[in-house]
Amino acid sequence: MVIHSKPLITDNFLLQSKVAETLYHDYAKAMPIIDYHNHLSPKLIAENQPINNLTEAWLDGDHYKWRGMRANGIDEHFITGNASLKERFYKWAETVPYTLRNPLFHWTQLELKRYFDVDEILQPETSDAIYEKANAILQHKTPTQLLADMNVEVVCTTDDPSDDLKYHKQIAKADFKTKVYPTFRPDELFFIAEAKFEAYLKKLGASENKTINNYEQLIDVLDARIHYFNENGCRLSDFGVGDALVIESFSSDEVAAIFSKRLKGESLSTLEINKFRSSLFIYFGKKYHEYNWVQQYHLGPIRNNNSRLSEQVGSDVGCDSIGDYQMAEFMSKLFNTLESTDQLAKTITYNLNPAQNEVFATMMGNFQTGGIPSKMQWGTSWWFLDQKDGIEKQLNTLSNMGLLSRFVGMLTDSRSFLSFPRHEYFRRILCNLIAEDVEKGLIPNDLAFLGNMIQDICYHNAKAYFKF
Repeated sequence: MVIHSKPLITDNFLLQSKVAETLYHDYAKAMPIIDYHNHLSPKLIAENQPINNLTEAWLDGDHYKWRGMRANGIDEHFITGNASLKERFYKWAETVPYTLRNPLFHWTQLELKRYFDVDEILQPETSDAIYEKANAILQHKTPTQLLADMNVEVVCTTDDPSDDLKYHKQIAKADFKTKVYPTFRPDELFFIAEAKFEAYLKKLGASENKTINNYEQLIDVLDARIHYFNENGCRLSDFGVGDALVIESFSSDEVAAIFSKRLKGESLSTLEINKFRSSLFIYFGKKYHEYNWVQQYHLGPIRNNNSRLSEQVGSDVGCDSIGDYQMAEFMSKLFNTLESTDQLAKTITYNLNPAQNEVFATMMGNFQTGGIPSKMQWGTSWWFLDQKDGIEKQLNTLSNMGLLSRFVGMLTDSRSFLSFPRHEYFRRILCNLIAEDVEKGLIPNDLAFLGNMIQDICYHNAKAYFKF
């Protein structure tokens, strides 16, 4: 299967009219990038050494590509196993032609073009030349140079509360063009029923040179960790536990007793687990408001479905999918509880189930208080939805149910330093969508007005919302 084609990534890729071309090239293209949620390694940024190899820079940790390779019948040895770097790259090149109409095809070619000026379609026949060209370039490109090449102004990593943030401290002292901030993500605390919980408590306590023997001590440590993160530039939190989410009524005494019961090694009922989790949701929500952070909720995945693969390779390896959890009641109770005491922080929610687009979009509209433009944001298309169709549906639903003009825009949610053309992908889709409305006579043909709105969505809204 060989693809013979002219270059796919042209100046007007995805732009289907002159209006779209003008909006993108004159307004969107040059805007800096604020990537407010990703999983980049602070260690790699701080050490700032060239990654050298395209396989390591592009395939390691990329479960999107891993899923595509498995679907193409590639043996795990070449995906997460100990095959050589070149063998693994070749197996990805072998897979790429079969990804046609999957977003992986677009992303692959866009990333090859932007970072390595490659016009050829990646496939076995072109793989050797592309591999050699990319590796030659990567030998002279550090992570911060790759970020600067894409005009990335800010990145926010995802960090555990126990992290000492030493790499963020190193980055803050360095003279990098891109600013790097931590994000506080306390997911591990929500797994109170699992065997790993006690070990995590020891790790968390050790971060403050304390032992956690009761719920009050847990809160004291968390108070200290949130303050520490804030002192080191953190302005966002995140949450990404995928299973059933409920808010139960609870008292402080109840939660303290539940926590004590777990530390004694006793099993907890579902109600007790939910009461403990509810206490954390409310506690964290109030603290985020106190520190004027933005809280993020990534809701909806059902994770690690393939137990054999998870046991063989680990978690977050490409066997997660869209869940069908009920979300409206959880969000309503959580946000209303915090709003009732005027302690609801700026909030972004992301849904993974596209059937819940309108649920999320309308829920956020219930709590637009405090005089902050779109304080409650329904976030950009996420994970399985951040492709052309998913992005267009999210933009259309947000337009129908909220204020598109106040939207804080795109992010990568990526572990790769080569993923930032996804912002370009989003911007091209956004410009083309707006241009289609102009062509249909649905909105004014005022390119300056529309261009300014697009620049707000691409950059200015995020800059004002997060106060970077």
